[in-house]
Amino acid sequence: MLREGEDYYLEGGLWVFTESYHLKRGYCCGSGCRHCPYPKAVQTEAIRLRQAGTPIRSRAEFEARFGALLRTG
Repeated sequence: MLREGEDYYLEGGLWVFTESYHLKRGYCCGSGCRHCPYPKAVQTEAIRLRQAGTPIRSRAEFEARFGALLRTG
């Protein structure tokens, strides 16, 4: 269950997810989220995949694709 103030806050009627929420979810969805904690290179590729119609949909898929990059910083 999402908790306002911890996982998200409302701004102009929109939900804005926090860094804490993104880390709990465990992967970058490629939506260009304001508080995405993942490296820019990962965000850029996740956005490209989403625009191509093949978004990352799970933590396992994210780890398989970006795990080595995330471990090296």
